[in-house]
Amino acid sequence: MKLQAIQRRMARAVMTPLTPRERMRNVAANGRSMRAEAGSFIKPNDRLTSFERLEIYNRQYWFRILSAMTDDFTGLRAVLGDRRFDALSKAYLRDCPSTSFTLRNLGSKLEGWMRKHPRFAGNRQKLALDMVRLEWADIEAFDGQSVPPLKAEHLAAVNPATLRLRLQPYVQLLDLQYPVDDLLLAVKGKDLDDASFASNAFSEKHRRKRVAAVARLKPAEIFLVVHRVDFFVYFRRVEREEFAILKALRDGKTLERAVVAAFRGSAIPEDERPQNVARWFQHWAALSWFCLPDR
Repeated sequence: MKLQAIQRRMARAVMTPLTPRERMRNVAANGRSMRAEAGSFIKPNDRLTSFERLEIYNRQYWFRILSAMTDDFTGLRAVLGDRRFDALSKAYLRDCPSTSFTLRNLGSKLEGWMRKHPRFAGNRQKLALDMVRLEWADIEAFDGQSVPPLKAEHLAAVNPATLRLRLQPYVQLLDLQYPVDDLLLAVKGKDLDDASFASNAFSEKHRRKRVAAVARLKPAEIFLVVHRVDFFVYFRRVEREEFAILKALRDGKTLERAVVAAFRGSAIPEDERPQNVARWFQHWAALSWFCLPDR
């Protein structure tokens, strides 16, 4: 048997979902006995059978990827609860197995998958989707590409009617229905000393109450920019018009068109709009959100 064929069979076996008791299944995906499958390319030793040796890798694979899901989506876990989150994670990973060399990309398809399988979130589907979008944006903002920022001299003698500004690739724009930014910070925060079991129990109870309180809120749209500064990710709420300008610029609109479109139907008085735009651009420039447009 060629090496590539062995690698593929090993991968299929290792990635086979575990039983409800977290053991390796007796039947492979192709219907063959897993013991026969293991014996066809793994030798036993004086302590373990071929099946037992393969089971070690099978279990460790699933323990690791489920642990990675918990690490990446602590907010979603808080929203759904442990049992629902565990069921969702296993179902998602069966449908969307890892195809990347890095666990960083494990949850890249989660939002789309959840929209097709709303039963896992139940009546918290909208809140859960907002949380997933935020947590994935957090990942993207943390290690997304950064390019040289735009400088004042790049804008000299440029006509606003033709100027197109490009956002840094790591800057993420989110329009959300729930204040999941505050919720995620509360879930990740430490209310008391973690060294105490009692404080851990109190902290968990507090977080459950916080999740329940947010879930009871009526949807109220918020606009969020997820970005990073010195390798730390930050959530910054912005005004509707501010968000609209950033989104239009990200979508390739000229600066003039972006500003005009953002204030269409706005409640901000016309005489206050220029100073608002100037203030927003000062903030964006200070945070180096813009880079040179593509040539």
